[in-house]
Amino acid sequence: MSDAPSTQNRKGAHPPTQDIQLSPSHRWRAYWIAVSVAALTILDLSKVNVALPSIESALGAGPTELQLIVSGYILTFGLVLVPAGRLGDQRSRRALFLIGLSLFLVTSLACALAPTAPILLVSRLLQGVAAGIQMPQVLGLIQQLFQGKERGRAFGLFGATIGIATAFGPTLGGLMIALGGETDGWRLIFWINVPLTLIVIVLAAFFLPSTRTKSHRKVQLDPVGVLLFGLAVAGLMLPFLLTTGSPDDNPARWWLIVGGAVFVAAFIAWERRYSARGRVPLIPFEVFAHASYRNGVLISTTYFAALPATFILTTLFLQSGLDLEPVFAGMVTIGFAIASAISSWIGGNLVTRLGRPLVVWGVAGLLVSIVGMVSAAIFLPPEWALLGMGSILAVGGFAGGLVISPNQTLMLADIPVAQGGLAGSVGQLGQRIGTAIGTAVALALFYSTVYAEQGTRTTLDVYHDAYLYGMISVAIFLALSLIVGVVDLAGRRHRGEPQTP
Repeated sequence: MSDAPSTQNRKGAHPPTQDIQLSPSHRWRAYWIAVSVAALTILDLSKVNVALPSIESALGAGPTELQLIVSGYILTFGLVLVPAGRLGDQRSRRALFLIGLSLFLVTSLACALAPTAPILLVSRLLQGVAAGIQMPQVLGLIQQLFQGKERGRAFGLFGATIGIATAFGPTLGGLMIALGGETDGWRLIFWINVPLTLIVIVLAAFFLPSTRTKSHRKVQLDPVGVLLFGLAVAGLMLPFLLTTGSPDDNPARWWLIVGGAVFVAAFIAWERRYSARGRVPLIPFEVFAHASYRNGVLISTTYFAALPATFILTTLFLQSGLDLEPVFAGMVTIGFAIASAISSWIGGNLVTRLGRPLVVWGVAGLLVSIVGMVSAAIFLPPEWALLGMGSILAVGGFAGGLVISPNQTLMLADIPVAQGGLAGSVGQLGQRIGTAIGTAVALALFYSTVYAEQGTRTTLDVYHDAYLYGMISVAIFLALSLIVGVVDLAGRRHRGEPQTP
């Protein structure tokens, strides 16, 4: 475990959250309920993408509104993650599960019934808040439920579930549009959340263990820190979330990054001062003293800058470039979902033996598959492109499964259980920021190429170029992830540290 400074002796600090003592069957039952919550949360990150043309047609949404319907969910998700993780560590995870699920149910219903694009957008923003409340509790609960090799297996299954949810989302979204039709099929994407969430609420209420910390002290959430943190995250993410690639993009949005950087500096200064006064900060920066955690966050951030963008670009190319129906375009990710589920389970079992090299191999394999995907899209005849790209993406899925769950296990290996929810939520925040930046960059390159080349070349050639330029950004983010992994390996060997948790 960590030798970092403890926060337990500070004024207002709560007793450390203890491992939950349950029978194996009860632990795994609670685990699967929590993981099903994560799956619902992640599905809504990816299944809405294929519905954007239908939403545009049905509600008359413009490019910025469409972008925010997808990315606004990511923004509010990211804003809530860290405070919710802190609350879960200090008090009851089960209560926060139920609050988050109830809000997710109501906002999904509001999205399904939305009569206008602005109402749909607001509902999606609130749905992201619900997702941000839920996700840190999943990671914190896994930290409490399992130890050692069993924790590696648990994170392996967690990674498999996240991989399936991320990759299967476009397929599910396309199926809902096929069932409901081009006009109202997008509404089914949100309607399906209602019965699924109701089931999970009942299971969570009856079967999740109590994790309430016994303390008469008030919850300390550092309100000034929360405000500065929110402004910093919003400032850094919004310019990317407002990037659509259209000629109407306002260049002034990039000034928000300057504001975000100022608030980051103010947040760090405040947190250090707050901690020096004996209070419990929103983020205890000592967790970043662990190289395993610090590098794990960087790897997951750059990896998730690439992965969702890959799915969005591929389905857009298949729909717009090859004129495939949404349900068929979404099917390209099925192979990835199945392969990543299998390899996540394998990776979760091997990570305690192989350690960080497993993650490096996975990132390298996915990077090679990205090159293969672009080659298949450009050089294969259109009638073979779907099969070729889907097959290569399945190989990439196997490689990708060796990244998510092993990296999660390695990232949290040195973090005390009492900080598991917070540390996990910071890692999730990195993923959300990565997703926002990676998706925005990829889509901006894709659509700017389409706008620039329309009318000068054939439609297929235009989308070949758009897909190529978008996927170059994906490859760059994966290359950054690979570099961090290699640097982490070299650093551990230089310090004589073990590669395994």
